[in-house]
Amino acid sequence: MRIPVSFVLLLTAMFSLIAQDAPLDNTNHLSDIKTVILQKDIQIYDPSPILNLNSGERLKISFDQMKPTNEFFNYTYVHCDSKWQPSDLQQMEYINGRLMGDITDFKFSTNTYQKYTHYSLTFPQEGMELTKSGNYILKIYKNFDEEDVVLTRRFMIVDNQTRIEGSVKSATNAEYRFSHQEVDFDVNYEGFAIPNPFLDVNVTILQNNSWNNAIYSLKPLFVNGNVLNFNYEDKNLFPGTNEFRFFDIRSLRFFSNQVVKKYVDSVQNVVLSPDELRSHLNYVRWLDYNGKRDIINKDGVNIVEDGDYAKVHFYLKSKDKSDLGDIYIYGELSDWQLKEEFKMKYWPDYEMYSGSALLKQSYYNYHYVMKDKDGNLEYSFTEGNHQETENDYTILVYHKNQFYGYDELIGVYNRNSNTLSNK
Repeated sequence: MRIPVSFVLLLTAMFSLIAQDAPLDNTNHLSDIKTVILQKDIQIYDPSPILNLNSGERLKISFDQMKPTNEFFNYTYVHCDSKWQPSDLQQMEYINGRLMGDITDFKFSTNTYQKYTHYSLTFPQEGMELTKSGNYILKIYKNFDEEDVVLTRRFMIVDNQTRIEGSVKSATNAEYRFSHQEVDFDVNYEGFAIPNPFLDVNVTILQNNSWNNAIYSLKPLFVNGNVLNFNYEDKNLFPGTNEFRFFDIRSLRFFSNQVVKKYVDSVQNVVLSPDELRSHLNYVRWLDYNGKRDIINKDGVNIVEDGDYAKVHFYLKSKDKSDLGDIYIYGELSDWQLKEEFKMKYWPDYEMYSGSALLKQSYYNYHYVMKDKDGNLEYSFTEGNHQETENDYTILVYHKNQFYGYDELIGVYNRNSNTLSNK
């Protein structure tokens, strides 16, 4: 049966509209781009990539391309609304100076089995400053062609106009009391004009700097003078999850935590000891990095160019749960996304899942998570959820600037669930 051309054109238009409506995200558009790190210029473990407006602060992005030759990369910024759709602002309204920059800082790997080129960029640079607060996308592309995108990364600029006080506690709702954490907070905007807080203010909450399970568009529960109250019992709940698993491949010459075998074929390989499901176990506290990684090379002189790559093999002992969903390796190592390269395969003869990923020398945290049939992230079957788990939370307060018509970021608050005053 022949499909009418008009029907094909209609489907193409529909899919084009859907793609346009997708929020801009942290995406590697090339498969050979690895180990993308966006951080404050001064340290690696900032809770989130946020700069203060007109402060002179800068961020640093670095990444590796898995080939021994360099490309010519450019970059620009895209201002977004609170839901990461491009805003209506023109670039010259939020960029002061040049609208495009070049990435000229690159180094070739040395003394490594896997050859790659390491790129880095510190921004915003002089002559290309950002003048508005809010959400931004750093877009890196090739050879002056903005359609030939290499990668995109989210960052934010805040114009602090609020005072925020908050706490993280076990859920008030009895159904979730032992499995979820409740993020309650007040936003004081004294001295800043907000004519209609219920309409013009919305809040995003992040757990461990992950956008994958973020709470978006949270509105005030009520307003008391200049104070906005967000003490919900349902809309501000996060699964407690569990403390992160870990493995250490800072050295590829010696065995370390969780590593049981190493060998070389076309690449270096690291085999981790098989993991067990933890959903049925009681909560046990230990120190972790809340899903982050620490890029350190103990085998060479230079952390960046001497750091090698290895194919890391993961194993999870489990019955087949494909009727419920798919299992993924998850954390900062996967950019907090359910990526196909981190999807695990089930082996019925061994009653075990396995998965492999090419990773740079580092100390890693990770979880096993399920993507259920509805596409939701689920911990209940792999890690378990505990209200006692130590997690980092970031609260982002947005205000609709009525004069310019964009979402400005007017407040940021960071809170750890184990802060003493939470008890």
